[in-house]
Amino acid sequence: MIPITNIRNFSIIAHIDHGKSTIADRLLELTQTVAQRDLQQQLLDDMDLERERGITIKSHPVHMQYKADDGDLYELNLIDTPGHVDFAYEVSRSLCACEGALLIIDATQGVQAQTIANVNLALAQELEIIPVINKIDLPASNLEMCYDQIEELLAIPREEAIAVSAKEGINMKAVLEEIVRKVPAPIIPEDIEGTAALIFDSEYDAYRGVVSYVRVMKGELRRGTKARMFSNGVEGDIKEVGFFTPQMNADDSISAGQVGYIIPNVKDPSESKMGDTITDVKNPCKKPLPGFEEVRPMVFSGIYPIDTADYEQLKLSMAKLQLNDAAFMYQAETSVALGFGFRCGFLGLLHMEIIQERLRREYNMDIIATYPSVIYNVYLNDGSLVEVDNPVHLPDMSAIDRIEEPMIKAHIMLPNDYIGDVMNLIMSKRGTCTNTESVDGSHVILTAEIPMHEIIIDFHDKLKSMTKGYGSMDYEPCGYRPEKMVKMDILVHGEPVDAFSSIVHTSSAAYRGRIIIEKLKDVIPPQMFQVPIQAAVGGKIIARETIRAMRKNVTAKCYGGDITRKRKLLEKQKEGKKRMKMVGKVNIPQEAFVAVLKSTDNN
Repeated sequence: MIPITNIRNFSIIAHIDHGKSTIADRLLELTQTVAQRDLQQQLLDDMDLERERGITIKSHPVHMQYKADDGDLYELNLIDTPGHVDFAYEVSRSLCACEGALLIIDATQGVQAQTIANVNLALAQELEIIPVINKIDLPASNLEMCYDQIEELLAIPREEAIAVSAKEGINMKAVLEEIVRKVPAPIIPEDIEGTAALIFDSEYDAYRGVVSYVRVMKGELRRGTKARMFSNGVEGDIKEVGFFTPQMNADDSISAGQVGYIIPNVKDPSESKMGDTITDVKNPCKKPLPGFEEVRPMVFSGIYPIDTADYEQLKLSMAKLQLNDAAFMYQAETSVALGFGFRCGFLGLLHMEIIQERLRREYNMDIIATYPSVIYNVYLNDGSLVEVDNPVHLPDMSAIDRIEEPMIKAHIMLPNDYIGDVMNLIMSKRGTCTNTESVDGSHVILTAEIPMHEIIIDFHDKLKSMTKGYGSMDYEPCGYRPEKMVKMDILVHGEPVDAFSSIVHTSSAAYRGRIIIEKLKDVIPPQMFQVPIQAAVGGKIIARETIRAMRKNVTAKCYGGDITRKRKLLEKQKEGKKRMKMVGKVNIPQEAFVAVLKSTDNN
């Protein structure tokens, strides 16, 4: 058994695509945790979605043993983390279980916006930070720039940075030695009585129930003993404990300072809560461990099953998914057009895409999602405040005093050459630049306040294409601002369709309405009568298209004869279509809802 003084718990943090997963692969190879024949790229990224997109979505713990140059055997517990701004919550949870962090910096790109944000998260947890400059084998690498940025932006001496190439394996042993030397061993807190372990992640196994990822702070959790969840008092026999190597590897017990998993015989996903404290019934702790902060979703969208018979299955799938992703929130709602479904909250648009894709792939759900929106603060004439995340629930405009929309403070890092283009992009999104800070003569950090609604769709894509991939962004909420917002309804044959409603700024209402109705005109099939499609704000129509009527050639059987015969048949057809239009209903196909979702500002 390795003593607690030889345990090192650390995380890998970085901006997206700076080589976290490759460095994790090399560490697994050097410590011989994985057999040579089982090695593959992105070993810890076990989802198909992660491999396809080349990004880390979930944090992945792994248990390694390493014999250092000093002759001692050390236990290294690594937690790989995501890099995208939408998954900052995953990073904060992982850091709670660590004493140190490897900060990875791409030698060709230098310090990026999310790098700074992740460093601040690590400093808030008082972790020991080891800077690692990766990709030094590339011809475009610029070590001097990276050293300058580490000192200028992160206030870390350049001598502490280790230059490596994870792909080629250059200097990776030095990283392991630095982890052993600099990352402090776990300290058992003296103010905790009994056994206490922090649940920093969970997943659902169809055969074994809830699997909790834990960091034991004090005491020991053994197989066969009874454990209790602190928040709800749920108890269960521990069926299995063990470590990730990186697959689950069962053991007899997991003790103070170690990171591993337990299976507490809990079948209901809602009974295991992220950030909860788990304790031994025979040796319980008196108070819970300080968990991480509760997350608040920033983007909302409705998710509905295409087949209404799948509603209960979708509800169960979402409960299992929430266990694995605590930042995902949902509650039941109904729509006239789409039936029964759920109003879901996400941290950002990528988070929303990933959740929808996981529901389709992992749970085989056929779903449809409504247009994403944010939470608006609506102040009524009587002074009361209503929070609105769904356009359907917006009160009548005559009863509203003002509408305030959420703002974000964006920190955008980019090369000097693209400042003008990015400033124009910010202004086109109704944002304002508040600060410009030069970094190293060739890079600049722009600070801007932008409405949250404007960045959730295509801002990040436009920023990347505008700066040839060199621009990066991190953001945080910064309160609310009153704006001229209106509810835009889409009328099909004079009837409003609630699934197409959205809250938009008055300046972009006509443009947005035109895009939607043009899409609908293409996807709604022709009816037996003319169908008008209109975009309306209040009682005012701001855009209109008409779907032509299908028309039978009623004069085909007239061979010659008086023109009045043909005219009589056409008049009869016209009267029939008029009667049909009065009672006719328009069935909107599912493709129409998908088309409207894709008709965003990047069209």
